[in-house]
Amino acid sequence: MRSLLLSDIAGPREARAGDPGRRASLRRAARLLVVAPIVLALGGCHFLWWGGDDAKGKAVSVFDLTAGDCTLTPTDVTVEVTKIDRVACSVPHQQEVYAAVPYVDATTGDAPDAFPGNDALTAFADGTCAEAYTTYVGVDYRDSRLYFTYLLPSARGWEQDGDHQVVCFVTTTGDVLTQSVKNTKW
Repeated sequence: MRSLLLSDIAGPREARAGDPGRRASLRRAARLLVVAPIVLALGGCHFLWWGGDDAKGKAVSVFDLTAGDCTLTPTDVTVEVTKIDRVACSVPHQQEVYAAVPYVDATTGDAPDAFPGNDALTAFADGTCAEAYTTYVGVDYRDSRLYFTYLLPSARGWEQDGDHQVVCFVTTTGDVLTQSVKNTKW
């Protein structure tokens, strides 16, 4: 950036003392000395105050997601998701966490030690996320213009990391959200 600004000041020819080109160059140099610190200071404010590019989000562990977190849809399709980009809800996003619920067996009401299997987790997530949707968004998901999806614990995460939670997300079908969906009745 500096070399581009300086190339506007320094010309290829040598200027003489009374040369109008030299006076113009000196005026540009003086303006640069006044303007450059302001531009650099304001440009740096973005990183000092807002922590970088908000639109990209901050990659956080899926274990750290809580209701109200707005996230970007992952661009890479993977079997296991470990991190997801969290953004401010005012930043365009596609998903919002509305519940993180520990799995309990439907027949016993207990949390099993052994991995219950994908079918049991999916059935639990379908019911639990549907119920929690109404409370969070303010309308039954069947009457909503939005949808829900979820993250399920993997067998490895269940056994190695103690991951027993289903994370429920409000999502769109490609449109972006620019605010929280909590109590919007969308």
